[in-house]
Amino acid sequence: MRAVIREGTSLEQLLDRPGAVRPGEELDPNVVAKYLAGTDSPFQGVPEVLQFPGGASNLTYLLRYPEGQLILRRGPYGHKAKSAHDMVREARVMHALKKSYPYVPNIVAICEDESVLGSHFYVMERIPGVILRRDLPDGLTLTPDETRVLCLSVVDRLIALHQLDHVAAGLSHLGKGEGYVARQISGWSDRYVRARTDDVPDFAEVMRWLDANKPAREVAISVIHNDYRFDNVVLDPSDSLRVVGVLDWEMATLGDPWMDLGNTLAYWVQADDEPFRQGMRRQPTNLPGMLTRDQVVAYYKEKTGQSVDNFGFYYVYGLFRLAGILQQIYYRYFHGQTKNPQFAGFGASVTYLESVCLAAMRRN
Repeated sequence: MRAVIREGTSLEQLLDRPGAVRPGEELDPNVVAKYLAGTDSPFQGVPEVLQFPGGASNLTYLLRYPEGQLILRRGPYGHKAKSAHDMVREARVMHALKKSYPYVPNIVAICEDESVLGSHFYVMERIPGVILRRDLPDGLTLTPDETRVLCLSVVDRLIALHQLDHVAAGLSHLGKGEGYVARQISGWSDRYVRARTDDVPDFAEVMRWLDANKPAREVAISVIHNDYRFDNVVLDPSDSLRVVGVLDWEMATLGDPWMDLGNTLAYWVQADDEPFRQGMRRQPTNLPGMLTRDQVVAYYKEKTGQSVDNFGFYYVYGLFRLAGILQQIYYRYFHGQTKNPQFAGFGASVTYLESVCLAAMRRN
């Protein structure tokens, strides 16, 4: 089964395409060329530098050469949390995962010298393909049946990651594992408090509830992505129901896979959600044929054989963590450390997410 491409639309038009670099986020192509000349980069010379529109924190650029393309990722400008946006760690995680999880791009170079571009960065191969953002790209049509196939394909790649034998794959160094749930509740509570601005709620009731309701131990210890969404998945341009790549491994670690699922579903805006949440939608999870959040949980249970008594805890955690991520970004905007206009409404989104957390807690 393949998605239908409208007549007159080329495959190239469906590929995720970069645009001009945003003001204040420029890279010097001559500096990039000089650095890559001393690496094993397959391309040499001065590249044309373009920027991808996605990414509210780390910045992703296309390096275009006459004979091919590479991707450069670097951390954001302005204030950042101490443990956030670690480009070197992300690249090393991807390098370690590549042998066992083929959807990871190959790493070309890792730079730990901040004097080169003002931040750690890495360069990797580009996996050409379709990346779904808020809506389907022009020219791509999906029936409800095709949408369901796509949805299951994306969820299956997350399940495959969770079922990876990290010990046999030599990935035990990726994280601490046991105690993950408690560390996340404590860590995100602390990060939210430190990033809070005076125009957003304190989330005190939510943090108390999460601490009081956290499970005694992890359901399992798995490799988890920690930011698994449609816009971090690359689809085959000739069969856009098939996943060929998974991106953005910055927060990958060893932890509880149900926490990872909670994170994913915090972004999952379905067709019957209220208007404000529809406005926050970043992926086409509202299409006819998409599984609802409850259906994703049921499918995950069926495929993994795992079950939990209180998925509400993991969902509220995912919502709170999302609020923390948005607030860390909004903090930079609030204090004038970034001028990206897309961040201006993040404070309102954080406020809204508290109400979603409280409603989920009441239902639970």
